[in-house]
Amino acid sequence: MTLDSLRSKFVVVTEPFVNLFDGLHISANTVSIASLAFAALAGIAYYFSAGNPAILAAALLLVLLNGFFDGLDGAIARKNGTASKYGDFLDHVIDRYADVFMICGIFLGGYLRSDLGAMVIVGVLLASYLGTQAQAVGVGRVYGGIMGRADRMILIIVATCLQLVYPTEVGAYGIQFTILGWALLIIGVLSHVTAFQRIWYTRKQLLSGENGKKN
Repeated sequence: MTLDSLRSKFVVVTEPFVNLFDGLHISANTVSIASLAFAALAGIAYYFSAGNPAILAAALLLVLLNGFFDGLDGAIARKNGTASKYGDFLDHVIDRYADVFMICGIFLGGYLRSDLGAMVIVGVLLASYLGTQAQAVGVGRVYGGIMGRADRMILIIVATCLQLVYPTEVGAYGIQFTILGWALLIIGVLSHVTAFQRIWYTRKQLLSGENGKKN
């Protein structure tokens, strides 16, 4: 399901901006830091947005800017020949902080109970950690699984649009949450599923490698 594998399809959209930023000598790391700033501002906007459609619309715009700038930094680095291990490391660190800012902003803003919000952020961080831990043990960076970062971003964007149109809680059988709350729950559950998928994949790769050495 993950949309991360489709990033290469959006080159036609991002390439003009990559050329523009490169021409202005704006570094990939600067773009990464700008994406983090947009994420932090989005989190703040979500926190104060309950009952205020204008602030919620601002949060939506900031999430879109975060996603757009996050998709530019790597392309800029590759274009101007500045791609590096540090840049890759910084990009992953910024992505995790961005996840925390936006998700915490949503549930602390009252769109979902804090205990459920904690479950969501733990799932997101665990799934991301396991993807990089697989690389640390020699399997390579693991992006697979049902809920990648691009999937999370799309869900948050769509849910925010729907929240603007229909701010009332929805549900059945006495279970009621806002649309943004339901989106976070989906992200949380599927992030934990993704974590187990990455554990299973890494285990399979490591054991097959060990068996190959024995043979």
